[in-house]
Amino acid sequence: MHQPDTRRPGEAAFAILLVVVSAYLLWDAYGIAGFESLSSPGAVPMATTAVMAVTALILAVKALKKPLDRKETLRRDILPGKVLLMVALLIAYAFLLRPLGFLPTSALFLIVSIKLLAGRGWLFSIGVGLGSLAFIYALFRIVFTVLMPAGIVPEAEMLSVLRGLFG
Repeated sequence: MHQPDTRRPGEAAFAILLVVVSAYLLWDAYGIAGFESLSSPGAVPMATTAVMAVTALILAVKALKKPLDRKETLRRDILPGKVLLMVALLIAYAFLLRPLGFLPTSALFLIVSIKLLAGRGWLFSIGVGLGSLAFIYALFRIVFTVLMPAGIVPEAEMLSVLRGLFG
């Protein structure tokens, strides 16, 4: 079990990454309008990123002062295989969304991730994945009329048929 007075594997590196990203965002916010006035367009982004940078720096200093917990490992306790696999699935989803479209990419992602995370059979994973996708699609595409990447599925034709049946 992790002791609060020790540093977990990867904690210092993550804290330093937060400092670097916060500093970049602060510099980017400064580029909006500089220090013109409190009512300038960049004032709120600069204030929030300054708070973010300061707190990230405090976290990094605290993390670097703690001794490393030798009982835990990054691979086993912080980033196990399932976490890395889900990160890979999310990256694949992002790359496949535009060429394949929302429906096939989301179906693949949901089915595979449910299979991996639930540890149930393929029939269960396919049923829950497609049922969830149907609900999500109906809610966002039909009710809220959010446009989704069409890709290889003839979505416009499907919606036209549905409107013809129910409209």
